[in-house]
Amino acid sequence: MTPLERVALIQQRLQDAFTPTRLEVQDDSAQHKGHAGSQYGAGHYTVIIAADCFKDKSRISVHREIYQVLNDLIPEQIHALQIKLW
Repeated sequence: MTPLERVALIQQRLQDAFTPTRLEVQDDSAQHKGHAGSQYGAGHYTVIIAADCFKDKSRISVHREIYQVLNDLIPEQIHALQIKLW
């Protein structure tokens, strides 16, 4: 899977699961070149997300939900994931 395909897949999964009002997926892999996970092709990503369904949930709960949606991509496709809630 190419980096662009990986970003598109992450975006699509999060869009389908949460219908966010804001969603950005940034590929930070270039900043981590040579890092242990990157040698096998897995990437580093930042997700910036806001969704009405997160409104009354704790930060930990929302992070768990996001990881559940992306879990099968870790560690082969996603080595590191930073989540920023808006």
